This record gives sequence, structure tokens and C-alpha cells, in this order.
Amino acid sequence: MSRSVSPRPQIGKAKRKFHIVASRFNARYVQGLVDHATQELRALVPGATISLHRVPGAFEIPVVVRQLALQNKADAIVACGVILKGKTDHAHNLSRSVTDALQRIAVDHGVPVINAVLSFDEEADARTRCLDEKINRGTEAARAAVDIAGTMSTLRMRSGQALRGK
Repeated sequence: MSRSVSPRPQIGKAKRKFHIVASRFNARYVQGLVDHATQELRALVPGATISLHRVPGAFEIPVVVRQLALQNKADAIVACGVILKGKTDHAHNLSRSVTDALQRIAVDHGVPVINAVLSFDEEADARTRCLDEKINRGTEAARAAVDIAGTMSTLRMRSGQALRGK
């Protein structure tokens, strides 16, 4: 796992809409991701609309992300969840399933989906990555969402200009 934090993008002036889809399972850690992501989104894009959608667990995140992507109103969707490894392969299978589904939704619908559904072997790693200030994956997810939202906006503007013959 990386021990560095991604650089902070420039503060955005455009009106943006972000959705956060967060599981209730492993609530303490997920709430840390949500709090840090929300705080960073508000700092980077002060006028942004940020909506939070709760789901029971990580497995339910993709279906809500898909529904939001179908609405085609989000600049980016941030998926937040925490999967702690147990004694079986369930955590690995769940992580792979959620990751594959989120990527497929992003590609199929052209809506950026930031995957902050994190899998940890140890609870100490979850504490460090979800609750600490220094290396917080919620903060990183928000930065990625703002960055990709700007990139997609630029690409869509260029595409629109090309269609109009400019």
C-alpha cells in the first residue's frame, strides 16, 4: 500500500455534483472515509452538491452506483466501504466482485467511479487508512473525484465543440 498522499488538485470553480455511496458495515472505518472525503470535496469545490447514499454492505454498493450513473447527473461517484479479511476467501471474493462491478459501471456509463472500497488484512491498517489524517483514503478518493471530474468536463466540452464544427 502506498504511504503517500496524492497531490491536492486546484480548487474548482465549476458547479459539480458528487455522490458518495457508503456501506454501513464496518461503520467506524467507513464513516472515517466519508467524513474525510466530504471535507476534502467541500474544500476543493466549495459550491459542490454532495449526496450521501447508505447501503448495508460493500456488496450492495455497485447496484446503487449503477442507479446513480444511469441518472447521468453526477460528475463523479465515490464508493466507500471497508472489507476486513477473515479466515475464509470471502473478503477476497467480495473485493474482486465489487471492484469489477464498479469498473464496469464506470466504463459502460461514462461516469467516473472512484473505488474507495478497501480491503484490509489487519484492523490496524483500516484505522490508519480510514481514520488518520496523514494517509486517508477518503481524502485521496475526493481528490481523485475532483481531478477526473475536471478531465471529463474538458473532454465533453471538446467533444461538444467538435460536434458543432468549432
